[in-house]
Parts: sequence; structure tokens; C-alpha cells
Amino acid sequence: MQKWISLIGLLGCAAVLNAQQGYWQQKVDYSMKVSFDASKHQYTGKQVLIYENNSPDTLTQVFYHLYYNAFQPGSSMDIRSRWLPDPDARVGARVAALKPDEIGYQRVKALKQDGVELKHEANETILEVKLNKPILPGKKATFEMEFEAQVPIQIRRSGRNSAEGIAYSMSQWYPKMAEYDKNGWHPNPYIAREFYGVWGNYDVEITIDSAFTVAATGEIQNPKEVGKGYAGNAAGTSNGANKTWKFKANNVHDFVWAADQDYVHDVIDGPNGMKIHFFYQDDATYGKNWREMQASVYKLFDIMNRRFGQYPYSTYSIIQGGDGGMEYPMATLITGKRTLGSLIGVSVHEVIHSWYQMLLGTNESLYSWMDEGFTTYASDIVMNELQGGEGNFIFDGSYKSYFALVKSGSQEPLTTHADHFNTNRAYSIGSYSMGSLFLSQLGYVMGEAALSKAMLAYYYNWRFKHPTPDDCLREMEKASGLVLDWYKEYWVNQTHTIDYAIKSVVSTKSETQVVLERVGKMPMPVELWVTLKDGKKINYYIPLDLMRGEKPAEGGAQETVLMDDWQWVATQYTMSIPYTGEQIEKMEIDPSQRMADVDRSNGAWPSKSDFGKTGKRRR
Repeated sequence: MQKWISLIGLLGCAAVLNAQQGYWQQKVDYSMKVSFDASKHQYTGKQVLIYENNSPDTLTQVFYHLYYNAFQPGSSMDIRSRWLPDPDARVGARVAALKPDEIGYQRVKALKQDGVELKHEANETILEVKLNKPILPGKKATFEMEFEAQVPIQIRRSGRNSAEGIAYSMSQWYPKMAEYDKNGWHPNPYIAREFYGVWGNYDVEITIDSAFTVAATGEIQNPKEVGKGYAGNAAGTSNGANKTWKFKANNVHDFVWAADQDYVHDVIDGPNGMKIHFFYQDDATYGKNWREMQASVYKLFDIMNRRFGQYPYSTYSIIQGGDGGMEYPMATLITGKRTLGSLIGVSVHEVIHSWYQMLLGTNESLYSWMDEGFTTYASDIVMNELQGGEGNFIFDGSYKSYFALVKSGSQEPLTTHADHFNTNRAYSIGSYSMGSLFLSQLGYVMGEAALSKAMLAYYYNWRFKHPTPDDCLREMEKASGLVLDWYKEYWVNQTHTIDYAIKSVVSTKSETQVVLERVGKMPMPVELWVTLKDGKKINYYIPLDLMRGEKPAEGGAQETVLMDDWQWVATQYTMSIPYTGEQIEKMEIDPSQRMADVDRSNGAWPSKSDFGKTGKRRR
């Protein structure tokens, strides 16, 4: 019998190893040369793409994103924006009103696979390509493309002539290979929501009027030729009226650039030898804010390196452009006419996306809450430290937004694809606030020390990959020793809420009996904090049986008493406290407020109803 058990154990270990080794992801190498005509806001490009099929599947087709085609009347972006009950004000009905010289487009003029012409068809923002020769598992194919494009007026993320006068914000600017993973292809039509890209290397040359300064993802390859702050104060040289800018970026899943005639380019040394670039217009009112915020950006990288994992690239650029704040590999586009506090705040959020999406490359169309939510969580921590670390409950904003969403009745499960939320409100609060609460509540469930450990393990084990919610949750389980699948089932897959109440308190001469009630449908571990009249605080900690364990005692209470598990099927829990009512000053469920309890009024004793009109407690 013992031999059979050992064999089963070995087979189980082998299955785990095979599952871990079975992870795969595709790879791309882009080489692109672009010739830009600023007088027409148009450009032509040549792209060579080496695609590596690391999947176990044979590919008979591929798909490219043609994002600029969304900026045309009648596009999916246009139609969706006009029928949403709460459209993004930056989009609204603006796409529908675009004129031919204001629209965006990307047109593929020629496409070859390994030197042979391919048939292809553009279906709005997706290019559908049937392969002449299947790409076998473990094999590569080379795609050669010629394309032309027109930059739309600035509406959402990408475009020309922004409201702040930035000439070109060039995101989503090239035909981009769609991602293929274990769930198949992801050729999602673009409606101004989220992205998902293939990891790879980029070699990009941009030829544009020499009056422009170009900022981009990656390392500049010809700093002395272009000057513009890349090579000290060198003015650079130009070939006639144009100048070619050469950039390389390795192991990223997108590439952004921007160009303006009036950019000021500042460079500071960042932590661990990296360089931090700032591109902005030296506005008389706001230029000083750009200079003053640079010290905070240095501290931001330092805090993130320490708390959430080392930034692995050698450079990062904060670029004035776009229509708000939007993250890209090694760079972000942000609007720049802001107060110093606002400029620091938006920079903190967008830079932190370098960890949550640019390095932990989740499919943010499916898991936008892992992208925006984890970034929001880390942003609150970093902002608190930048401001001196004296904040009270630093995640309060996310909790309040979540409570308001629940009250509105418009909440949708976090399993909803980002493109398919019925309202922008449900998408935004779900992605940003509920995603942040996913982590802050885990600090309550598993303990803050275990959460910090898990966040670092998650980063180092999954950066440069495409982690899923299960991958993240397994790191939490390994760090805490707890079973946590139930937590995802309730918080992510459903819209059930948390509501725990103190149902009754009955005191005798020697003890007090307390009945707690689960009013909401989502089960959680419960902390009942009892404050005695002598000032002593006691945490009566009730684990949830589904956890199969408990977190270690945390600070704040002089004593923590471990209680029997609360069965998840039970709506009530009865406990005895060895103190009388005369000895107890108050009782409160989760005074840390990390549990997203939608009704805190019923979680305290004495409650307001225990007091008469005189303000004295009723006995």
C-alpha cells in the first residue's frame, strides 16, 4: 500500500511540473521604418515581423490590429460611444463628425509570408490573414508588410493636435499582430478600451521633419545625430528637411512615440543606473511643475523597486501628450497642464502600470481589474509614502467608489470582458476600485506581511509573461498557506456583497454571549474587536472554514483570540466572551475597514439604537 501511495505522490509531482513547464507564449520581432509627412498628417511604413509560434498548435491564419480605423464615422467605437448611457466625454459623438481629412486610417498595401504574397482583408480594426503555409509548432514565419496611415485628430489616446497643442501622440500607430494564447486568437475590435500584445523586440526608425523632437519607447540608437537632449546639448544634424530617429526596445509588447516642435527634454538619473526622461512644453504656468515633480518621480521608482520589484529596463519617458494619462512600455503619455499635485498623481499611476501590464502582461481586455486595479492599489501606497506616510485609511477612495456602485445597482461581475460592460461606470469602478480592493481585502484575509511577500513573488515569477487571476491567486496561496479559490469565486465571478452584523449581545454575571450574522451572501473571515473599559483591545478572530487555516496575529490589539471556524453555509455564529457588559466599552467588526462591508452601521455595539434621546446607553 505504501508503494502505491508513493507512486501516486510522484505522479502528482510530475503533473505539477508538467503544468508549470506547459506554459508558453508567442514571440515577435518587429523591424519598422516609417516616413512621416507632417504637412498631411500621414505616413508610410515598411514592417518586417518575425513571428515565433511557441504554441502546441498549427496556425493557419493570423490577425493584425489596425487601431486607427476606429476613428471613422460608423466604426464600432463610434456606434458604441453613441449608444452607451454614460459615454466617455472625450469620445461622445466626435468620431461621427470627423471629416475625411480628420479621420484615422491604416491601410495594408502589401503583405508577404516568407516572400510569398498573402491574401488579406481589413474588417474595420482587424486585418484577417489566411496563411499560404501553416506555421507549425516551434517554427517561425517572416511577414513583410507595406502600409500607409493617417493620424486622426486627437480624440482618444492617439491623435494629432491635442487640446494642449501637442502635435502627435502616436500610440496604436502600426499594424500590430494580435495575441494568440491557450485560449486562441484575441482579435478584439477596438472601441477605446484595453489592449493585449505579444512579447517581443522592436527596432523602429522614424523619419520626420527635423523641427520635431521625438520621444519613444526604448533606447535612442543615434543620439548624436538627433540631438534634442538625447546627447547632452548637442543640436544634432539633419538630412535635408528631415531627420531619422532610431529606437530599440527589447522584451516589450507595444511601442509608443510622440513628436512636437516645442518639446523641452530633461533627463535625470534614476535608481540603479536608469535614465528618466521628461518631454513637455515649457508653458509659463505649468513648466515649473514639470521640473519640480522630477524628484518625486525618482522617489516613485525607488519605492516601487523596494515594495513591488525592480524595474528591469534602462530608461523611462514621461511625455506630454494624449488626452489624460495612458501607459505604454517604458513610457507614458499624460496631459501636462496640471497642478504639481495632479502632475505627480497621474505620473505615479501611469508609471506603476510599468509593473501591472507592461511587465505583468495580463490580457487586460479580460482582466482589466488586474491591470487598473493592481495599479490603483500600488498607487495609493506610493502616494501615501510620497506624502509622508501619515494617511489614515489610504484605500478609502476605492472603497467609497465600490459602495456607490453597489448602491447604484449597476455593478457587473469582474469576469465581464472590458469591451462588454453595459456602462462606463461599471467598467471603471469594477476595474479600478474593485481590482484594488481585491488586494487590500487579501491583506485582511491572509495578513499584510504575507500579501507583501506574495506581491513580490507574483512579480518575479510572472513578469515578461501573461499571468491570469489563477496565477496571481496561487502566489497568494503559496505565501499565506491558505486556500483562496473561494475568494475569487465570490469577488471576481459574482456580484455578491459582504455584510456582517452584530445580531445580539446578552450579558450574564460572568460572560457575554454574542451572536454574529452574515447578512450579505459573500462569506469572509471575521474579526470582532472588543474594547474593554480599561482600554484593552482584544481581537476575536474567526477564520472561514473554506480557508483551511488562519492568518497570523496582526498588530493593533493587545491580545488575539483564535476562535473556531465559521462554516460558510451558516448565516449565524454564536460566541462567548469572558467579560460582562459592565466591563465592555464597545465591540466592532473589522475596525481596520479592510473588509468591504457594504453596511458598517450594523457591525458595532452599542449601536445608535442602544442610546436614548439623552445620549445615555440603554441597559
